[in-house]
Amino acid sequence: MPKIIDHDQRREDILDATWELLVRGGIEAATMREIAAQAGFANGALKHYFPGKDDIIKGAYERSLHRLGDHVAAATEGMRGLAALEVALRATLPTAAADQTASRILLSFWERAAFSPELRDGYGDHLASWRAGLVQYLEEAREDGDIDSPVSNEQLVDEAVTLNIGATLLQALGTDYVNGDYLASHVDAFLDRIRVAR
Repeated sequence: MPKIIDHDQRREDILDATWELLVRGGIEAATMREIAAQAGFANGALKHYFPGKDDIIKGAYERSLHRLGDHVAAATEGMRGLAALEVALRATLPTAAADQTASRILLSFWERAAFSPELRDGYGDHLASWRAGLVQYLEEAREDGDIDSPVSNEQLVDEAVTLNIGATLLQALGTDYVNGDYLASHVDAFLDRIRVAR
């Protein structure tokens, strides 16, 4: 009987290996040769599962995004408006120790995407989807009478996204003052400025 190969599992093994290399040494450490060695493959075997390095990096990045997306979706299930906005803002900030790993993956991806139009376009799609979700929560909050701000929803989302990306970058660099309390205070200040006083 020929050996049955689980191709999906092999792809996951390659992404696991890439994840480990990116966390330990960034984009420079994740060469095709090192990824193959870490995953236990012959170097040429990777091309059966991913056309090139950018595709592997993109796969590792997308897995990180899917995990974050699942986390946010579970946290905001059944919620809308200001309550959903607050939960989504807090859930996407890197406040846990484990978030430093995800932050390093994102930093590696951003470095690669700066020189790859395909990866950059993919990140643009993610940003558009992320922003649309936040705009929806803001629109609902205004409908519910929970927000009183002359600032447009788009500008408020700009601020929220910039806070998140900046915090992620600082977390990846291991900056000491990026911690849960520090980031929570920024979310509190943001919400206090737009929330209707009761």
